[in-house]
Amino acid sequence: MKFLRTFLAALLAFMVGTFLLSFLWILCVVGFVATMGAADKVKQVTPESVLVIDCNELIVDSPSVDPLAGLDLMNMNSVKQLPLLKALQAIDAARSDERIEGIYLRLNGAGGITGAAILEELREALKEFKQSGKFVVSYNEIYTQGVYYLASVADKIYLQPEGGMEWNGLSADVMFYKGLLSKLDMKVEIFRPTVCKYKSAVEPYFLDRMSPANREQMQQLIDSSWKTIVDGVSESRGISVEDLNRMADNLEVALGEDARKLGLIDGLIYEDEMEGIFADLGVEKQADGEYNFVTLGEYAATVSDLKHLNSDQVAVVYADGSIVDGEGVQSGNIFGNTLAETLAEVRRDEKVRAVVLRVNSPGGSALASDIIWREMELLRKEKPVVVSMGSYAASGGYYISAPADVIVADKMTLTGSIGVFGMIPNAHDALKNKLGVTIDGVKSNKEGAVSLVTPMTAVQRAQILKGVDHVYETFTSKVARGRNLELDHVLEISGGRVWAGSDALSIGLIDGFGGLKTAIALAADKAGIADDFYVREVLDEPTGLAAVMQALNMSVRSHFMRSELEGVMDDYKEIREVLSQRGVVMYCPYKFSVE
Repeated sequence: MKFLRTFLAALLAFMVGTFLLSFLWILCVVGFVATMGAADKVKQVTPESVLVIDCNELIVDSPSVDPLAGLDLMNMNSVKQLPLLKALQAIDAARSDERIEGIYLRLNGAGGITGAAILEELREALKEFKQSGKFVVSYNEIYTQGVYYLASVADKIYLQPEGGMEWNGLSADVMFYKGLLSKLDMKVEIFRPTVCKYKSAVEPYFLDRMSPANREQMQQLIDSSWKTIVDGVSESRGISVEDLNRMADNLEVALGEDARKLGLIDGLIYEDEMEGIFADLGVEKQADGEYNFVTLGEYAATVSDLKHLNSDQVAVVYADGSIVDGEGVQSGNIFGNTLAETLAEVRRDEKVRAVVLRVNSPGGSALASDIIWREMELLRKEKPVVVSMGSYAASGGYYISAPADVIVADKMTLTGSIGVFGMIPNAHDALKNKLGVTIDGVKSNKEGAVSLVTPMTAVQRAQILKGVDHVYETFTSKVARGRNLELDHVLEISGGRVWAGSDALSIGLIDGFGGLKTAIALAADKAGIADDFYVREVLDEPTGLAAVMQALNMSVRSHFMRSELEGVMDDYKEIREVLSQRGVVMYCPYKFSVE
């Protein structure tokens, strides 16, 4: 008995100690976040200020409701997130702000830009800013292709004398797992309509290289995106498209001097010499002898639209992430029932006169997509609905977009992928041959449910394929109806094929090119409130600890190392996500960035 009491006391002490340590750890995190929040100060914008876009913020497609999203607990370092809409509003406000002399692009911060579409929309905003007559200049140690594409709009581009520049074209690689699965004796049952030959999300599990159809669509995607970049640089820098392609073909750009001679940059200087550039541009120093640089995030915090606060509203609703079943709030996922309810709320809100749905999704659950589609149909009957496509609005992401009155996309948006598939792993042989585990059992009826550890029967296979074919038929018919297209035409451009935004216009998948600002303007115009309206972002309410953190007015974002390991983990998460989905799924298999 004494031993039992001692054991139970020790166990209780262990449990209490573990709880206290966990609680103290949470307090440390809360303290860290609070410290970061307290450290934030509103930057004073004075006359002769220069707006700096330095990527110390991570510019993201949509606001996050999770105060601890991506917190790097090991290193306890963080970088703030700046939603795209806030960034665009800040650049637009700076055009007419007499205190802002110009914009300085210094894209070397710990943050970055998440997605080709954001890059494109920021570049367009800078072009509009230049129409005010104010300057835009850029400086960096190394220009990647994405950074250079953005910087190419500047009046002058400078590079560190020993710096470098990438200009070698775009590429996309696909990792195939067939060999790995074979070594493990794992099988994956694939269910894909015969006509969906472009629906290549399943190919890595039964092929060891690209199919001809997938190679065809990937080549066109890469070519279309590269053309968008080259055309933009050619227009801004006055270099012919042919010369720009020759430089990439022959890898003519490596050193800073190469870039200068070829006209890609305007000079090789050290960063301290930028003071002379600003002086030549007419910017005056402050009383302390320094220039007043205001970051984009700092300036965005000072921009408000109180003048139109009581006006009719254009609601901006975000669909950012993979589409999954059920309800919830989680970064990177769109819960079908939750988004549908959000759309229903703005439909019932009399103050909201028009809605913009910002879609940045590669797709996901067919069932969840259909639940959202239905609410989009109901919303469209009562108010103008405009879809703004981000970097991805494909497969399920296109399904939920199709009912909109107007769809606008960026030229480098990946869209379409109108197709479906089903995929079920089977570990029967792996368990038996690798681990010596065998499975046996009983069932009440002949066929029974599909199991992950017993072979699939022909009847079960036929049943699943029937469901896949039904979803594809539903998908294509709803696209035809929503886009007012002939079904034969929809079938011709479907088959799971992914299209770049630059190609989507001519085949009727979108109505025009443009970003979030364009979509908001169109929605306001359709509602007849273009002269006086307020933009309201509709965000999900956080739950659990995130709600507590928000109540304490804490906000911090982390920046994880960009490494090869991170890429492998992304692949792992995508595999896990696909395999965890119930029922038929609709995914666009590609997510490439401009680097």
